[in-house]
Amino acid sequence: MLLSTILIVVCGLQAQSTTDTVARRQKKYQATAPPTQPFGKEAFQASKNTTIRWLGMAGFLVNSRGITFMIDPLLEGYDMPLLRSFPITPKDVPRLDAIFATHSDNDHYSVETFKDLASVTKEFHSTVYVDSLMKNEGLHSFGHFIGDTFHVRGVKVRLVLADHAWQNNFPKPGQRYYEPGDACGFWFNTPDGSIWAPGDSRFMQEQLHMPTPDAILFDYSEDAAFHSGLEGAVKIANAYPHTPLILGHWGFVDAPDFSPFNGDPKNLASRVVNPERIIVLAPGQPFTLSRLKTKH
Repeated sequence: MLLSTILIVVCGLQAQSTTDTVARRQKKYQATAPPTQPFGKEAFQASKNTTIRWLGMAGFLVNSRGITFMIDPLLEGYDMPLLRSFPITPKDVPRLDAIFATHSDNDHYSVETFKDLASVTKEFHSTVYVDSLMKNEGLHSFGHFIGDTFHVRGVKVRLVLADHAWQNNFPKPGQRYYEPGDACGFWFNTPDGSIWAPGDSRFMQEQLHMPTPDAILFDYSEDAAFHSGLEGAVKIANAYPHTPLILGHWGFVDAPDFSPFNGDPKNLASRVVNPERIIVLAPGQPFTLSRLKTKH
């Protein structure tokens, strides 16, 4: 009895191991971000330049000569499995002049993250709609219309149009209608150059006629339903042939069959002008902004 029981258990374990191995081999390929490079308080100190760090997901940290702000930070509590870890936790963030949210999706406006950063953040900014959500959570927030400009210390900020009202395609009883101005992108003029953060957006012709930015925080998703898709991404990239493209929204969520989180930088590199300007950062890795010498 004992021997037969052992054999059954061993065979069961071997079968499970074989099944797991086959499952791993059959898993759909997914491009994955480089290993995370954790950082701490040093990233928030005063400096003589402007540094951009990808936080993973669609989030970024910018330190412009000591002016610190985050765009769409998600640093905890996400409801899908992840391929990489976040480079910093909210409790380790010493201070922020501002946080910007491009829209209300929980991978951009993470209520848990925003609330845990509230004690070290001077102000929160977004569209009028997202501002109403943030105020409901007790955040010190400000709402703006598309085209509005304001300053966060020495950085000038402007809201730019985005098209990401996916909720209107999947209406639920009692759901509000999402207006074009409920989501946005941001344009930042820093002492060291301009940064365009388009946010999540379907491709729009307007995106081809912006002033030439010195860096784009590139929403890279090959989903064309509610993002630019590969075709749109190539058009945007080639409209600004010398601008560094700092990729976000890719390689972080373990969801090979869910296209909004999937994009392979190799597909982009094979089709854009000057592909060496595609910046594939590890989460937490710094990139130093500089003004373009060529603005054609």
